[in-house]
Amino acid sequence: MSGPSVQAGTVYGGIHLGSPRDARTPWQLPPAVRLTDRVRELAALDGCRDLAARHGYPALATVSGLGGVGKTVLALSWLRRLRADFPDGQLYADLGARSPGGVPADPGEVLARFLRALGVPPRQIPPATDERIGLYRSMTADRQLVVLLDDAASAAQARLLLPGGANVAVVTSRTRLPGLSVDGCYPLHLEPLDTDAAVELLAITLADDRVRGQLDDARALVELCAGLPLAVRVAGARLAARPRRPITTMVRALTDEHERLEALAIEGDRGVRAALDLSYDGLPPDAARLYRLVARHPGPDITCEVAAAALGTAGDGLDEAARLLDVLHDAHLLTDAGEERSRFHDLVRLHALAKAEAVDMEPVREAAVRRVYDHYLASATRAEEILDPHHRSLPRGYGPGPAVVKDFAEDGGDPGDAALTWLERELLNLMAVLRDARRTGHATVTWQLADAMWSLFMRRKHYEEWRAAHAEGAEAARELGDTAAECRMLTSGAMGELDTGRHDRALEMFERADRLFEHEGDALGHARTLNYRGLALQGLGRLNEAAELFARAAEELPRCGDARAGGLARFNLAEVALAERRFEAGSTDAEAARRTLQRADDPYNAARAARLLGRLQLGLGRLDGAEEWLGEALTGLRGVSDFETARTLEALAELAERRGLMESAHDHYREALALYETLGLPAMVATVRARLGGGDNGSGE
Repeated sequence: MSGPSVQAGTVYGGIHLGSPRDARTPWQLPPAVRLTDRVRELAALDGCRDLAARHGYPALATVSGLGGVGKTVLALSWLRRLRADFPDGQLYADLGARSPGGVPADPGEVLARFLRALGVPPRQIPPATDERIGLYRSMTADRQLVVLLDDAASAAQARLLLPGGANVAVVTSRTRLPGLSVDGCYPLHLEPLDTDAAVELLAITLADDRVRGQLDDARALVELCAGLPLAVRVAGARLAARPRRPITTMVRALTDEHERLEALAIEGDRGVRAALDLSYDGLPPDAARLYRLVARHPGPDITCEVAAAALGTAGDGLDEAARLLDVLHDAHLLTDAGEERSRFHDLVRLHALAKAEAVDMEPVREAAVRRVYDHYLASATRAEEILDPHHRSLPRGYGPGPAVVKDFAEDGGDPGDAALTWLERELLNLMAVLRDARRTGHATVTWQLADAMWSLFMRRKHYEEWRAAHAEGAEAARELGDTAAECRMLTSGAMGELDTGRHDRALEMFERADRLFEHEGDALGHARTLNYRGLALQGLGRLNEAAELFARAAEELPRCGDARAGGLARFNLAEVALAERRFEAGSTDAEAARRTLQRADDPYNAARAARLLGRLQLGLGRLDGAEEWLGEALTGLRGVSDFETARTLEALAELAERRGLMESAHDHYREALALYETLGLPAMVATVRARLGGGDNGSGE
């Protein structure tokens, strides 16, 4: 086992297997369907924007109304029209007032996602929500962008996410949010379509001549749908699939459904529910089964792999899952979320869940949920195997049957890039599954999934999710009485605390893990925590105490069977020696670390050890030796870690200065500066700029 010490305490800025993450323009709004009518509402929103523009303040609006009335469609249509006037991007968040798990989105997590989308490096995102708000408002103050906050649970939740500057934001909610009026939000309540507009929508959905030839029946049908666009589209999709069927047959069927659902109608959604029942009854059995089983997926997005997992069709089942998803799209039971992903409208999901409870036995439903969990766990584990083959040591458990595993080589590109991209793209789903699994009695899935996400957290620094995932994982492990799992969650979670400079908190977590290891008589676990605790003490500036623990770890870890971790302890000892300018002793430890890490097939950390050796040789004045080690390090680190590459380039620049090769030194400094700027490390940027200005002659540290 490598444990989570692969890059601990030294990689401040992340490892990037692809191109560096930098500031970019976010275009996050989901695809929109065609808007029918709403002329008055669009004019009201235009008026709100014009008034705000004249006075130089944000154009803020709330759109409220019944489920299925078209709030999101209206907001998307209006905001998309503004794209030319707001070239700095579009931000979108589903605030989850009616999320599958019943827990609305946390504003702090949404702020972190927004800040990342605006180009803030993950390690630069403040840990406290109020600090994130300040940074978000500052970053949006001089930008021209739009924000859509969809399905807000409360004014308090949405208020924290309103942008600064003269930007545009729309908040949608089932309920009116008068609390946002004090923030300057223009309140717009959306009513169902009038009959003529609803008939127009039906005609667009059918795309034939039936509405024109059967106008009275069309009017009766949309009135039964209560003018709700979702209900009209669902009923229209049912008719569109049967081009020879007259509209009157749908009117009779919907009338019967209304009578059956009369006692069940809530919030005026009877028209939607009746239309959904009819549409569901018209599905082929296999599509109806997918509709029922995939509704229990706790995350926001559904992919072909998720659909195949819910159905239990591993292997060649992806094509069949894609076909059935198309059937549900054609019936307007799923919406397009972009990037080959689908979503349920919340009312449709509730309908599908109700059908599942009525049709499928509980063991069938639970088995489908477990297969979806297993898809995420197995795919994240496969990504971990590609990105960090040394990391996993504890077992992973799955339910019966083969899991549907994402194929990271299917596009012919680099599997590492594909694995990391998948982990980041699926982050919301992974976090939803992780939380849902513990709630439904699958605590093992919770901590194992948190463990499998290590590669993402170490490389892309999603600190909020890193902290939340390992906190959930630790609670899950405690519930299971699994000491080994709890210790893994504590140590891996503490690495994130180290990375954000919370060394006291990290030390506390490492010490708790150490006490658990000692209680269990786990000598190897105890030896590993020596290394971890040393990293925390090193971060706190307590170098003598850190060196003592590193020395003990370097001696005990190989004796306990983990030579590689022992090599990392020797590396950490050498770093302390460099800080204390004990260059000879540090060189001995760094060379020993490099040999051990090479034998352990860990080229990344072996290259880091070569970089450290170059620094130490530079301190000793052995310039030829320094050049040899730094050249080896640069070869091994370039394209793997921007941070470590920049550190190596700095050392090469100092070496060139010592030799009087100032042009070469400046070239190395400029390349290092560009990498530090991309990573968002202001202290290192300032240091390199000072050296470019001639303020440092290179001393070896």
